[in-house]
Formats: sequence, structure tokens, C-alpha cells
Amino acid sequence: QVQLVESGGGLVQPGGSLRLSCAASGSILTILAMGWYRQAPGKQRELVSTITNGGSTNYADSVKGRSTISRDNAKNTVYLQMNSLKPEDTAVYYCSADVGTWAMTRRDYWGQGTQVTVSS
Repeated sequence: QVQLVESGGGLVQPGGSLRLSCAASGSILTILAMGWYRQAPGKQRELVSTITNGGSTNYADSVKGRSTISRDNAKNTVYLQMNSLKPEDTAVYYCSADVGTWAMTRRDYWGQGTQVTVSS
């Protein structure tokens, strides 16, 4: 069993910054890619950013230049630093991880989500 727990969401004014964290725990042998997705009310879940275990990153055009994804492999944790936040960044942010377990299984796991609200 693998659990992902996000933290760091909240209410921030336009132009502000937030740092999201997601820690994975459980029967983890290795974590391949980790990423952040978001879902705004009435919209489909969309990719925000991903990072491989080798450090290669990918960003959605909507956050490119304003966000930085990073990970601490020793802590099984991924971070998302978001700057210059806009009201359209308001969404529930979900962490995802591609995990290989000691039971020799591999699948994607998801966190429960953390709310980010950008409003004055």
C-alpha cells in the first residue's frame, strides 16, 4: 500500500506564491515519475508539471515560467513552487506518483488533493 499526502495549499492573493509538497510513503521500492495535476470547478483534471527520477521536467504552457517542480528522492517527496499566481490557477491540486512496490507491482497513485485559491 502506498499513500501520497499533499500539503501547502491555501488562499493567496494574485501575484503571490505558494509551495506545494507531496510525500509518498508505504511499500515503495522505487518512484519513477512524480507530478502535479489540477482540477478547477467544472473542468477536467489537467497536467501541471511532471518530473522523472532522473530530474527531467515537463510543464503545462499555462504555468511555464511561473512554476518550478522539484523532488527529494531520499524523502520520496515532490514539490511545486508556484509564483505570480493568477485567479485562473485556482483549483484542487493533486499529486501523482508512478510507483514500483516491494510486491513487484507498478501503478500510479494519487493524493487526496489540496485546494489552491487565488483571490483578492
